[in-house]
Amino acid sequence: MFSAQREFSAYGPSHVAVLTIFAIGAALLVWAGRRQTDEQARRFARVFALLIVGAFLVALVYKLIRPDLATSVPLQLCDIAELTAAYALWSQRHWAFVLTYYWCLLLSSQALITPDIGTPEEGAPDFPHHLFLTFFTLHVLAVWAAIYLTWGRRQRPRWRDHRFAVIVTLGWMAFTFTFNAITGTNYGYLNRKPPTASVLDLLGPWPVYLMAEIAIVFVIWTLMTWPWERSRGARPHQSGRRETVRRQ
Repeated sequence: MFSAQREFSAYGPSHVAVLTIFAIGAALLVWAGRRQTDEQARRFARVFALLIVGAFLVALVYKLIRPDLATSVPLQLCDIAELTAAYALWSQRHWAFVLTYYWCLLLSSQALITPDIGTPEEGAPDFPHHLFLTFFTLHVLAVWAAIYLTWGRRQRPRWRDHRFAVIVTLGWMAFTFTFNAITGTNYGYLNRKPPTASVLDLLGPWPVYLMAEIAIVFVIWTLMTWPWERSRGARPHQSGRRETVRRQ
């Protein structure tokens, strides 16, 4: 059945349908999150977390049916981001939210915009192939989690959280680079470029493109932090002005 599967086409009908569902779901999550009581939010977030873990396990089982060291180890940053998002929803730990915010909003969202589905052996299958379903389900849920926690439940990052995310991400890069060097794999494309054309071709040869990636991500994460810190700094000033007016 899968051998006759249609080939996935970026911004074809199935991709547009996923993006439409994503946009509608994101708006509903923000709307619902702002109206939930703390207890309602706790129950909802835990169900949400279980959905992500369930989808992750289904995808992992499919990978392990025909295990391949180059693709079956959950070492991609998106894999770790999905589990982190689930933990952030379940535990409400701030550090987990922080990583979910930076990883999922920037990196997992890129997979929705420029999806890389399938394997060289199987190609890029379209709906309803399991590779299509697991890929988009996990990435949509991960980005939804970040949107829900940030704009629905109003959790916010700070500058120290920005530093924490950078340090943890560099730690992942160091570990994964070493793993790749030992095993000959290429998780995260840290050790060499992908075999097919990609946006990395615009950033120069290895290791120049890695340095460029780090710089680009650092700048974008800085821009993702600055508005929250600016608004946080403005609130005490505004409160002081209101108090002065009341006294007058």
